[in-house]
Amino acid sequence: MKSYQLIFRQKFPVALETIWEFFSSPFNLEAITPESMTFKVTSKLERNEQMYAGMLITYKVAPIAGIKLNWMTEITHVVPKHYFIDEQRFGPYKFWHHQHQFREIPGGVEMTDIITYGLPFGWLGQMANQLFVAHKLREIFEYRRKKTLTLFGALD
Repeated sequence: MKSYQLIFRQKFPVALETIWEFFSSPFNLEAITPESMTFKVTSKLERNEQMYAGMLITYKVAPIAGIKLNWMTEITHVVPKHYFIDEQRFGPYKFWHHQHQFREIPGGVEMTDIITYGLPFGWLGQMANQLFVAHKLREIFEYRRKKTLTLFGALD
């Protein structure tokens, strides 16, 4: 099986605590995901619940052509204000591993997303990645970049 990796970086002119609090809440994903994907957290979580290793989060999402899918991720690692990792337990990918890294820099915070994923269906999955999956993921993270710019500003 072929795996793929995408890396996205963004710098914010705010305190690490502010960025950590925002990105460590699964409910904030709804605000930074394209509306066309109709992303919705379906877990019975409290809005102020602290993230922890072992937390399971379920979603409904329509990544392609309005087809709604169930997706479950598990938070597998958490080092507060440094990083957390979510991994798919079931959903559209053969596997999904997403590292969210945060580090203080002069004037703010640098956030790095490292997404490693694989697709089902062998060569058909490889073709799908070339034709639209990688592009769609880049589009989603570009949307997130723009939305977070409006929330926190940019540091460059």
